[in-house]
Amino acid sequence: MGHGLEGLRCGLRDGTGSATEPYTTSGASAYPGRGFRCCQTGPVTDGMDLDRPLGIEGFDEAYSGVPPWEIGRPQPALAELVDGGTLAGRVLDVGCGTGELTLLAASRGLDATGVDSSPRAIAIARRKAADRGAGRVRFEVGDALDLGFLGGGFDAVLDSGVFHVFDDADRARFVESIRRVLVPGGRYHLLVFSDAEPGVWGPRRVRRDELEAALSGGWELESVEPATFEVTILDRTVHAWRATAVRRD
Repeated sequence: MGHGLEGLRCGLRDGTGSATEPYTTSGASAYPGRGFRCCQTGPVTDGMDLDRPLGIEGFDEAYSGVPPWEIGRPQPALAELVDGGTLAGRVLDVGCGTGELTLLAASRGLDATGVDSSPRAIAIARRKAADRGAGRVRFEVGDALDLGFLGGGFDAVLDSGVFHVFDDADRARFVESIRRVLVPGGRYHLLVFSDAEPGVWGPRRVRRDELEAALSGGWELESVEPATFEVTILDRTVHAWRATAVRRD
């Protein structure tokens, strides 16, 4: 998911879609060692306390091992956009984690930037880029709620599981931060847990009407469609939404 973002405060749904409790992965503890996919390269992070909220330090510590959201490749629902020729120009992968989606974009000839506030994740991403001889790619440690330090001018922003980690107040800040770095007409592509996913483990679920509300002022919501999210702690995929919004001034 590429978490570890400044100001991170995640929430679980309470049936109304509001963030009422901090993010916790305690529900995942019922699935120790299950469903690891072929791309898994190490044990799920031993240092993660699955029964406490994950703040900035918790997400960074998760990268001392393999966090549940690190599947070893880009989330397929967003990789389809990259491989399908949907993107052009400068691309920002927000909450990039260890950089698989950013590196995929770069390998397709795009000018790609990945940002995450986890220094461990960015260090791993930079090593991957060096090992693969990736060109036109950079990785930066930074705050997703204030992306101005990147300078703006992006044609597309990719979000693989960041939108759904914020509470209502920070969600609005995050969306505005995204809007400001996009050029007019630029597109924001996001993948989030949907309200079709049962249980309350992990990040808060997002309803379609929440996407419509969050991406209204200054945006045109171009598409919302059911999709899936892969994690390493389940032997199935997670119900998700894939959405695209266009910046309008």
